[in-house]
Amino acid sequence: MPIHLIWGDDEAARSRAVETLVNSQVDPSWQSINLSRLDGNDANQAVQALEEARTAPFGAGDRVIVLQRSPFCNQCPADLAEQLEATLNLVAQQCHLVLVNAAKPDGRLKTTKVLQKLVKSGEAKERSFQLPAIWDGSGQVDLVQRTAQELGLKLQADAAQALSVAIGSNSARLASEMEKLSLYVGAGQAITAQAVEALIGSQATNALQVGDALLAGASAQAVALVDVLLAANEPALRIVATLCGQIRGWLWVSLLDQQGENDVNAIAKAAGIGNPKRIYVMRKQIRGHKPDRFLALLRQLLQVEASLKRGADPGDAFRDGFLLAP
Repeated sequence: MPIHLIWGDDEAARSRAVETLVNSQVDPSWQSINLSRLDGNDANQAVQALEEARTAPFGAGDRVIVLQRSPFCNQCPADLAEQLEATLNLVAQQCHLVLVNAAKPDGRLKTTKVLQKLVKSGEAKERSFQLPAIWDGSGQVDLVQRTAQELGLKLQADAAQALSVAIGSNSARLASEMEKLSLYVGAGQAITAQAVEALIGSQATNALQVGDALLAGASAQAVALVDVLLAANEPALRIVATLCGQIRGWLWVSLLDQQGENDVNAIAKAAGIGNPKRIYVMRKQIRGHKPDRFLALLRQLLQVEASLKRGADPGDAFRDGFLLAP
């Protein structure tokens, strides 16, 4: 029963995993017959995926049915759930049903419980590809190392650190830049920190650095950092969302500190921060700043967001919001 459950918000890594499976199982000569790519947003295509999973492959190689945006583990309608359960024991030999979704499987659903029981028994396989949070430095280094392994590239430890700083959790750009770096250093050679600095070191910035600059009152530096992000095709509204999350976290920590709250777990829960250890870092960052400062920064970002949604040029929206704000 070769069923594959692939999920996570790292779209680039999900796609690589799917293509690796396709290339390893489907004979190129029979690909037009033995490979199906379907969209689970269409209920008819979801049903079609289940029907094709019962059909043995033709010719050489295996059959692979890829169902993107699979509904079976996320808000699955009752009729589809019944059809999935009826199909599980009927999946043909040498046939791979690949269920792909960006969202984490909903453990409350019966279909999810059935599939995860199969995973535990070894009858199905589950792989997750989650992007690390923008503040999670070690997680970003792990992402770099995992991407290098998936691409079959060698990477020095200091190069992994340099890439995590330069690119962060932008998985698609990371893979692209690593392929360029492999050509730069030569086939079979390990990517070095010097190579990273030579090719992409000048782009080493992320939205959190913009927030740090705003907090320090360095508006011009913040605008320059935003310009680098925009030049690297970072979506403007994503920059705003990251900054809002960062500054809201600072505001919550500041307010709770003023109230005398010392339990970092309680502060993290109230602020919606997953890792309580972040609170120690955030306290150092905001030392000497009052809540009014963070409220003012949030007003600036609201102005930027409003300008962007009215169709303003992203660079102009950030300049006006950061430099012209009272």
